[in-house]
Amino acid sequence: MIIGTCRVELHLPGNGSLKGKRSRLRPLLNRLHKEFNVATAEVDYQDLWQSARIALVTVSTDAGHVQRVLERAVRWIEVNRPDLMVVDWEIEIF
Repeated sequence: MIIGTCRVELHLPGNGSLKGKRSRLRPLLNRLHKEFNVATAEVDYQDLWQSARIALVTVSTDAGHVQRVLERAVRWIEVNRPDLMVVDWEIEIF
């Protein structure tokens, strides 16, 4: 069993409240779950209005598949969510 995690740091320009932050992150996390079959969660910066760190997790028997799924999910954010800026991301495979 191969477990892959991806931490993505996001900047939410123009966001002015925690409620606004949640309203932008919730649809993103739900869509990533549906599109890529990954578990998603906000894991850091919960008290900051314009920053978020999310985690994506997937499990497979093939490390290459895990890597590809997580990389595609990050690219999807960059292409399909121009209102969010991907500041940094990293993948770990166990």
